[in-house]
Amino acid sequence: MKFSPLIIGTMRWGIWGANFSVAQVQKLIETSIVEGLTTFDCADIYGNYTTEELFGKALNEMSLERNLLQLISKCGIEMPCENRNHKVKAYNYSKEHILKSVEKSLQNLKTDFLDVLLLHRPSPLMHSEEIAETFNQLKSEEKVKEFGVSNFSVSQFDLINQYFPLITNQIECSLIETKAFYDGTLDQLMMKKLSPMVWSPLGNYFSESSDKNLRIKSVLQNLCEKYNCLEDQLLLAFLLKHPAKILPVLGTSKTENIKNAKLALEINLENEDWFKLLETSHGKEVD
Repeated sequence: MKFSPLIIGTMRWGIWGANFSVAQVQKLIETSIVEGLTTFDCADIYGNYTTEELFGKALNEMSLERNLLQLISKCGIEMPCENRNHKVKAYNYSKEHILKSVEKSLQNLKTDFLDVLLLHRPSPLMHSEEIAETFNQLKSEEKVKEFGVSNFSVSQFDLINQYFPLITNQIECSLIETKAFYDGTLDQLMMKKLSPMVWSPLGNYFSESSDKNLRIKSVLQNLCEKYNCLEDQLLLAFLLKHPAKILPVLGTSKTENIKNAKLALEINLENEDWFKLLETSHGKEVD
């Protein structure tokens, strides 16, 4: 399946962030599509189970050709909130729960199918064969085209993948959080010729003032002058240079950030500059 090179994340569009109106969501969708960014990342729990419905209302009124878009959703987290009667946060990957979650997402998004369904977080109680059986049913019913996972370790990915072929693992990775470079997660996906989706691709660079971020800022400023770009563009370019063919999931709710992010695709970091950033993030020369 082909995705746009940057994925548009919707988590902050509803009450967990900007609390946009339908018209404001439509503006973000329109801006994304104009920029050639046609893949949208959703999840059932976003906005306390309300953001998918908001997105669906906006999309439904735009008369866009469905096959030109790729809609991703996630399920599996049972989150206590005013819209659910869960007493404790838990994970549920029973066949009944996955099927029910997909039906609700289809209803909220006002679509006949999801392009991708991701299991949102790994659960110690996962039954991989039951999950595979559920995926096969959803695929045969043409309600979901492809399947993946999110935040899974290498072994957890293999646990599901041995029974049903997965197409991605959506993980956290950034210049600030580089664990995936070393724990085998990206290596595994490259071996399988699968592109990882990456959430929080800018890390906490713009939200926290840490010693690490201050170190990175001093180097970024010089490199931004060299490449004639903005800091967020350079942070994205750092990920895009990796051979895993990373698909960053943009967490923004601002149209100007979407437009700026698209320009990161034109930046080709020199090898030494890439390692200078990595060295700065780690606070020492690379091993």
